[in-house]
Amino acid sequence: MRSLRGALLVTLLGAVTAATAVGAVAAYRIARREIDAIFDYHLRQLALSLRDRALGFPGPNVETGSDLVIQIWGPDGARLYVSSPGAELPDEAVIGFATVSTPSGAWRVYSAALGDQVIQVGQPLSVRGALAFAAAVRTLAPLFLLLLLLPFLVWTLVGRGLAPLDRLARAVATRTPLALDPLPEQGVPEEVRPLVRSLNGLMERLSAALESQRAFVADAAHELRTPLAALKLQAQLAERARDAGERTSALAELEVGLDRAGHLVKQLLTLAREERGAGEKPGEEAVALGELAAQTIADHARLAEAKGVDLGATAVDERAVVRGDPVALRTLLANLVDNAVRYTPSGGRVDVAVGVGPAESYLEVSDSGPGIPARERERVFDRFYRRPGTREEGSGLGLAIVKAIAERHGARVALGTAATGGLTVKVEFPLTTPTGTAALKIPLRESS
Repeated sequence: MRSLRGALLVTLLGAVTAATAVGAVAAYRIARREIDAIFDYHLRQLALSLRDRALGFPGPNVETGSDLVIQIWGPDGARLYVSSPGAELPDEAVIGFATVSTPSGAWRVYSAALGDQVIQVGQPLSVRGALAFAAAVRTLAPLFLLLLLLPFLVWTLVGRGLAPLDRLARAVATRTPLALDPLPEQGVPEEVRPLVRSLNGLMERLSAALESQRAFVADAAHELRTPLAALKLQAQLAERARDAGERTSALAELEVGLDRAGHLVKQLLTLAREERGAGEKPGEEAVALGELAAQTIADHARLAEAKGVDLGATAVDERAVVRGDPVALRTLLANLVDNAVRYTPSGGRVDVAVGVGPAESYLEVSDSGPGIPARERERVFDRFYRRPGTREEGSGLGLAIVKAIAERHGARVALGTAATGGLTVKVEFPLTTPTGTAALKIPLRESS
């Protein structure tokens, strides 16, 4: 596991070491330039002081030092004098400054004319390099000492800087599903504050999800209690039947009760799946709403025929294509059509329309049933809500499922009054660029 403190330590040490190395090179070069300037001046002054003597050679009273060599040439080019006979200097001189190479190394020399004689003063460059190196070391010595102390200082200071993260980690560790209090922002560094706010937002959403889950479990337990009790009663009636006729009737009622309970469980599972994935992005598959409408109408044709309801499509725009989860969208439309057919009286009609608006693609299901008063339209999206006086069997989950699926796809659900006097449910999806998916051809009827 990578340590943030260790990474900072390595990074800072590497950066400081590189900066120190660059500083050392710069310090050496600066010191070398200054030493070169000083010694060049010294060479020139020494040569000029010898030139200004009246006559004769320097003699033993001239202090040259062990690192300086003096040579004097006569008018015929013969060497007349050398202060260090063992020095390997060139046998010719160029007036002024020059850097010459010899078998013993490079030399810096200065030559000046003295009448018909030439005076040359030379110095090995190795002497200057050693002095420049010593000057650079003396200058950077405190920094080298700091490099030895830097790991301890960085480790300690970074630890203090990361202390708020340790406190934040301990605060998060104290949170439980029953106590998701927001983390305090007081005393938190500015750089860590966005993380704290994100964690608080996450805990707020998690708290809402847990609360919704608890409410869902409580509602589901309450709703399942009644059908399970009815199933038990019907099983007892079948057990106590006195003849084959009573037993057949009781078993038929039991089968109907099982179907209702199975439908309720299926609706509960669908709602739980959709609400759990409410914050997740749906699939990116292209779904033609016209094809979806054709499949759903075909699936509910037998139910509509059994109830004497005229089910069909009034408008289908093949450009209506959305991106999402085809299974979930089919469940959405199936719930809308199923509700419309069940609540529409015999002889009524249910119309399905698919279209494209200025900024949306939409599904619309209208019926000629009793409708829903405007004051109750918001409540019908609540789980297990059923209007008082409703006789039709149902779980009260259909529109809750529709809303959950729509929200996951970024769609909006609107309720209105149909032209036939019943309810209109319109689901509007964000407009999507049409793809090559072609909708099925649905036989249309004229809307009335």
